Amino acid sequence: MSRRTLWGIGSARAFRVHWALQELGLDYQTKPVRTRTPAMETPEFQLVSPRKKIPVFEDGGLKLFESCAIVSYLARTYGAGDKQLMPIDAAGQARCDEWSYFVATELDGTSLYVIRRHGDLSEIYGESSVAVDCAGEYFVRQVAVPEAEMADGRPYLLGEQFTMADIFLTTCLTWGIRYEQPVPELLLAYRVRMTERSAYKSAFSICYPDL
Repeated sequence: MSRRTLWGIGSARAFRVHWALQELGLDYQTKPVRTRTPAMETPEFQLVSPRKKIPVFEDGGLKLFESCAIVSYLARTYGAGDKQLMPIDAAGQARCDEWSYFVATELDGTSLYVIRRHGDLSEIYGESSVAVDCAGEYFVRQVAVPEAEMADGRPYLLGEQFTMADIFLTTCLTWGIRYEQPVPELLLAYRVRMTERSAYKSAFSICYPDL
């Protein structure tokens, strides 16, 4: 039995962790808990996650809750040889962190999750067409930033190396497409390349078993 356990399927944030684990070739157990389902109300899950949110990742005695923190931990702890999710030099790691934080804050938290809160989850957070429209406009402005960065023809966000920043960006682009946000052609093509990775496909089959 693996010492690593990932609680969570069926969400973009859980998928990030599945994808990172697959890229690194790590064995782990999957607990198929979906967000806002009765499985979150069980004593077993609440013991693991008092926050009642997924993903939750356990590695021996370590327990982590935020998808970006989990992927960063995996990259720093298990990256080796040809299986790396960030550069090995300090400057490269800082750039990787910079882009990862940008995607998590500007595209995910400030844009797409606002649309989700006041769209899909309006029965919880309330309807607000103004908030949704403003978040959509903000997404358009911010998604132009990685587009400009990759205008030189680089295959990945940091250049020649696939990193955790690509995991975060790809999941947000997919989310943006789902919410019918305009995604630049360059990034649409980039997203297609990312989804053709074998680790992506393996992670997708685990995280979205019904699709």
